[in-house]
Amino acid sequence: MNQAESNISKLDSWILAIRPKTLFAAVVPVLVGSALAINQGKFFFLNSFIALICSFLIQIGTNLTNDLYDHLKGADTKQRKGPIRVIASGLIETKEIKLAIVLCFGLTFILGLYLVYVTDWKIFVVGVLSIIAGLAYTAGPFPLAYNGLGDLFVFLFFGIAGTMGTYYLHKMEISLLSFLVSIPVGALITNILIVNNYRDIEEDKQVNKKTLAVIFGKTFSQFEYTSLMVISFLVPIILFTYYNVSIFILLPLLTIPFSIRLVKMLYSLTGSELNVALEQTAKYSALFGLLFSLGLIADKFF
Repeated sequence: MNQAESNISKLDSWILAIRPKTLFAAVVPVLVGSALAINQGKFFFLNSFIALICSFLIQIGTNLTNDLYDHLKGADTKQRKGPIRVIASGLIETKEIKLAIVLCFGLTFILGLYLVYVTDWKIFVVGVLSIIAGLAYTAGPFPLAYNGLGDLFVFLFFGIAGTMGTYYLHKMEISLLSFLVSIPVGALITNILIVNNYRDIEEDKQVNKKTLAVIFGKTFSQFEYTSLMVISFLVPIILFTYYNVSIFILLPLLTIPFSIRLVKMLYSLTGSELNVALEQTAKYSALFGLLFSLGLIADKFF
């Protein structure tokens, strides 16, 4: 622990541990899924509120698990370019993180039982799989993040499952429309991980952490990031063109200049400079999700 780290309070250490800037990934799926429910004429505030708490807890639990197992696997070295990791820096003890992980996922399970009660067994399956995936991201015999499956995990669970699951809490149906609106959510949240792995590619190679960036290289990551950005814009256009959704659904297209700036950052920045791109990508996913949600809600009332 260096001098700067030794001056960090316990509260600030826990704030670092939960990684507040990543929590946009927990909000957007619930926001968009709820907006679609409003668009389709059936919405229960309490269901979305509890889903949001569960989403926060799963995101935080996943972050803490990531911090713990990256430390245990030796992935958090002194050469790390990203934000401070609390266990590797000695700010929080391993046993404290383990207890926090149990509390996060345990409370998620308990709160989720209410959602199962007001819907059906499908939500139970989604919830349990989400908890297992949150743990399996870096823990267990086959950690997803270490075997090239991190991007797919994020896209499926924080995008598809999170958005469609939230919608299901209201309408209790699985539809092509709910799948379509979940795609940009998953794509833009996955982009947060892409920047993270792109920044850490050299360090990950040293500890045999096989992210897609490590397996396929930086050019692939740049292409993946750009492609997911483009796909996100195609969905509102598809909804406007083929689903008779009002022009308000095109609100996310206002963010195109911001998205171009982010793509340029990925091509031009290196090392710790990419922390700015990481933060901006997280904020961008929230901005796109907000405008997308407003477009869905506006379509209902105008």
